[in-house]
Amino acid sequence: MTKLDLNNTQLSPYSAFESVEARYVESLNVRLEHYRHKITGADHFHLSSDKDENVFMVALRTMPTDSTGVAHILEHTALCGSEKFPVRDPFFMMTRRSLNTFMNAMTSSDWTAYPFASENGKDYENLLEVYLDAVFFSRLDELDFLQEGHRLEFEEVDNVESPLVYKGVVFNEMKGAMSSPVSQVYQSFKHYLFPNNTYHFNSGGDPECIPDLTYDQLLSFYKTHYHPSNATFFTFGNRPASDIQERIHEQALHRFEPLSEKLSVPLEKRFNSTLRVEDAYPFEGDNTADKTYLSMGWMLGESTDLFAQLEAHLLSDLLFDNSSSPLRQALETCDIGTNPSPLCGLDDSNREMLFMCGLEGSEVKHQNDFENLVINTLKQVAEKGVPQESIDAMLHQLELSQREITGDGYPYGLQLIMSLTGAATHGGSVMDALDIDAALEKLRVKSREPNYISDLVNRLLLNNVHRVTLTMRPDPLLIQNQKDNERKRLDNVAATLTDEDKATIVSQAQALKERQEQKDDGDILPKVTLADVKPDVKTKEPIKDGPIIHYGAGTNGIAYQQLYWALPELTEQERVLLPIYTSLLTELGTGTKSYLDMQQWQAARTGSVHLYTMYKPSLSTLNNINGYMVFSGKSLVRHADELSEIMANHWSKPRFDEVERVLDYLTLMSSRRIQGITGSGHSLAMQAASSSHSAGSALIYNTSGLPAIARLKVWVEQWTKDPALLTQWLEQLQALHLKLSKVTPHALLVGENDELAALEANLLASGLTLSDAEQAVAQPIDISPATKMVWSTSTQVNFCSAAFKTVPPTHEDSAPLTVLAGVLRNNYLHRTIREQGGAYGGGASHDNSNGVFRFYSYRDPRLEETLEDFNGSVDWLAQGDFSAEKVEESILGVVSSLDKPGSPAGESKLAYQNKLFGRSDEFRREYRQQILSVNKQQLIDLAGNYLNKDLASQAVITNAEQAEQLVDKGFDWQKI
Repeated sequence: MTKLDLNNTQLSPYSAFESVEARYVESLNVRLEHYRHKITGADHFHLSSDKDENVFMVALRTMPTDSTGVAHILEHTALCGSEKFPVRDPFFMMTRRSLNTFMNAMTSSDWTAYPFASENGKDYENLLEVYLDAVFFSRLDELDFLQEGHRLEFEEVDNVESPLVYKGVVFNEMKGAMSSPVSQVYQSFKHYLFPNNTYHFNSGGDPECIPDLTYDQLLSFYKTHYHPSNATFFTFGNRPASDIQERIHEQALHRFEPLSEKLSVPLEKRFNSTLRVEDAYPFEGDNTADKTYLSMGWMLGESTDLFAQLEAHLLSDLLFDNSSSPLRQALETCDIGTNPSPLCGLDDSNREMLFMCGLEGSEVKHQNDFENLVINTLKQVAEKGVPQESIDAMLHQLELSQREITGDGYPYGLQLIMSLTGAATHGGSVMDALDIDAALEKLRVKSREPNYISDLVNRLLLNNVHRVTLTMRPDPLLIQNQKDNERKRLDNVAATLTDEDKATIVSQAQALKERQEQKDDGDILPKVTLADVKPDVKTKEPIKDGPIIHYGAGTNGIAYQQLYWALPELTEQERVLLPIYTSLLTELGTGTKSYLDMQQWQAARTGSVHLYTMYKPSLSTLNNINGYMVFSGKSLVRHADELSEIMANHWSKPRFDEVERVLDYLTLMSSRRIQGITGSGHSLAMQAASSSHSAGSALIYNTSGLPAIARLKVWVEQWTKDPALLTQWLEQLQALHLKLSKVTPHALLVGENDELAALEANLLASGLTLSDAEQAVAQPIDISPATKMVWSTSTQVNFCSAAFKTVPPTHEDSAPLTVLAGVLRNNYLHRTIREQGGAYGGGASHDNSNGVFRFYSYRDPRLEETLEDFNGSVDWLAQGDFSAEKVEESILGVVSSLDKPGSPAGESKLAYQNKLFGRSDEFRREYRQQILSVNKQQLIDLAGNYLNKDLASQAVITNAEQAEQLVDKGFDWQKI
């Protein structure tokens, strides 16, 4: 790893800024530099790094005083046009005119942030100019507020006698977000734990309150919150801070005077006694047995106190990190509920921290038992303490998370910035929030004091009366009551409307439609072109081949290793079992060790160990699909020997006899997958629609999609009633393990170059038998004919998809089809599905690996109209009413996704997996060149050849009421 120049201690800010302090953080190889704007007082924190991916984020303290979603709706509306860029949709237009590696905006409970990242210098400057103008000089057109927030329309837009309805992007987004019982529990917790400050309210917006927000209130909130004195700027990368500061000052800050007061969240008034509350969440269905959530939550100290935060994290990890942790173990093994709640642990995102624990799958009558279980477990921990090795294991986890260079999801620089946002928002030490080594060492020393953990449990939890016990029961009538109340509210509004009011609603809807369909002058916005695209693909070669393949990477003292098994031919039943087998194996004991022993060992010596499968078709034949099972692990280099030993133990001596553990874990797994449906509904719908078009898509759908979720749910219910069935099922799992054990794996190691030889020696010493990489065999997959299907679950919004069969990656049409998806998404689907239809998202994509073109919508209030919009986009394309520039914009988007950087380890793993599945550098270069050379006429021809609506498969996820209506229209109804 290249170290920064430590001798350069002098900071040279732009003249409008002053230096405050700087600190080099050796464990991260970044220098954190703090500057302040001389006039407005805006802080700028710059993380100087040798990374090419430069990140920018401006965060504003936003503290709503109600649940109308004003901060969230403002976040959306601010991006709909600004002073310098008076186009209707500059944010989404820039996503198409950019080589960004990340662009977004987000609203938290007490801040709103606008981040982006790019490796291209010109692109970075373009995005910076657009973002600064959007945040500080937003137009906030009332029509954009109506589109993004909420509005009244007649159900039949021009018929004033038809019923009124609410529309709006955020309105529907939050209906989707609040469909989750877990979200309901979390919001209720904050509501009761914080009765007096901003956390009492739903910052995203409660759908029942969003219609109360007025346009004037939005404008007022903008004026008081979107000011540089209320903002903090964060940057990361190898661009000098002074260059960024000059642009920030000249393009925005020089026009402002300082605010007279600084906004902040007041501390909550402390309770004098604990509080018990019973509430309800919307439940779809009649069987409410074992559907209650029981939870307890404490308010702790301020998150800006770094040492107090680390103490709270240590205690939370000791109690909940894994199944051997005392409070998690108590919740997992008790008989008054099915699983621990997803809300177990520490929440340090607010000014004052929350500690929560909970149980799902319970009953109201068990509230006292649950409370006693938690309190008694905490008392046992306070009385007996915990073993020092458990404390050391959690400190090890904190060290590893601090050291690891991530970046395979969010950009690494943005992840570092996000870790600082709380301290900056609430007046804490941003320097200390990044450089935690000294505080971590203090915690190590402190943790060895007698009774330290006992004192911590007593001080933070047992003696803390700012506590809420929340019982959240299912209410089958609540969904209908909410609908009835919304209908009643709308009817009451309708009853008061004059003819003039009705005419205004109609004209307003027409004005919004015209605005949505107007063609803006995109040349107002800056852009990059194909000339700015990198000329070649990223390549990475192994240092050593053989049974143990080496890739060198700057991993900052962390070792990564993977074992690969070429999958033999599997039966359909074995393929169904395989994802459950891979999820379960590292959760079991090994040999003479129980699962609790192995969980403790993993926590003490690894960052994680897990198995998964990956499949890909051949480059030329879609139905020739093969796959590998991958066992992946990571650890600090000093623990790499035990990482290898742990992985070898899990593989060679799994404890399939731990029947109770299996049932507990799979019950939890089933619950989490069901809870995740509304968060990933568009992906699940696309899987369903794609399943009839290629072997790979059919395999993914059946083994990890909606059928797998429904299948596991049924199995868990059967096993709970009759444990003998689980014993029989485990025999099948053991048989699968024996079959896979006959295959010899090969290995991949990723680490610093000078550490790889020692890592290989550790792996060989583990006793695992390894061989050169074997070619996986083709899996026989049955593909069902094209169909129309609807899946029902508990949701207030819908997820729609349609899919078409295309071609394998080596076909000349594959690359243009990938570009076609962007053209349809950018120029038709975004407008019709999101802006006009009110869905949170919608678009198209081409799965070039499996040869399927997919349309999708996300958190969508509509169903059939959206399916019609999918077809309408193809008709629009056939007319050719788009320019070559629109094709170039889509090409830029595709190239940006291809070139997106990952973590050092992630890029090495990807390079190897490309090689494993025959995606050579030469193939990737050729595919990239095909992408870059796509033209307009190709796309028009392609749509006619492949996107024939008569050949489409359609899939919808919705609620039972709407699913029943679709049955009469030819849809096959499946239930979760």
